[in-house]
Parts: sequence; structure tokens; C-alpha cells
Amino acid sequence: MRLDKYIWIVRLFKTRSLAAKACQAGQVKLNDAVCKASKDVNQHDIISIRTNPIWKTYNVLEIPKSRIGSKLVGQNLQETTSTEDLELLKEVEEQNRLNRFIGQKGRPTKKQRRDLDNFI
Repeated sequence: MRLDKYIWIVRLFKTRSLAAKACQAGQVKLNDAVCKASKDVNQHDIISIRTNPIWKTYNVLEIPKSRIGSKLVGQNLQETTSTEDLELLKEVEEQNRLNRFIGQKGRPTKKQRRDLDNFI
């Protein structure tokens, strides 16, 4: 089964086109190698997906024939990401949530950057 189709079937991506774009952008690895969306997935393969700032890793247990419900994902896929990485991801997400709450949204605008330069 194609890599983009598999990660869509096991609900790692919302749509198949998003899964294919992630493969094309190099955000998906199969057995520690960046590969195209058309690469075949087999049982016991390891899939890694980039979620800034970490790589989430999954072990393929089974290959379903069609898209599965969320309750059945655990029978087909096992997450093997380390707890340290998951804690780091949780901290980054919490920091981003707090930044959005106080009004900071990513990079400063051109005007904000000029104001910062003039302040110094």
C-alpha cells in the first residue's frame, strides 16, 4: 500500500492530499529514509512524521483495506515516540498556546520589527 494512503487510512492526516504534500515536503520518513508518497508500506515498517520540534515514530502492525475508525487505529499502528520527545512537544504546544493568548502570533510584522529596532 502507498505511504500517503496508509498514513491517511490510519488517521495520521485528515486528507490524503495533505499526507501526499507532507511526503513531498520531506516531513515523512519510512524506515529512517525520506521517501516519496508512492513508496510501499509493509508490516513492521517504521514511519516517522515531523511534528515541530520532534519526529513522531510509529510501528506498522497491520495494513487495513480501507479507512478505519479512530477506535481501530491501535490495532493497526503503534506509536513508539519516546516520552522525552512527547514532553518536549507538549511544552512547545503550551508555550505557543500562551503566546497566542497574550497576542503574540509567530514572527513579528515589519512594523513591529522596525519598532523593536528603534527601541534599541
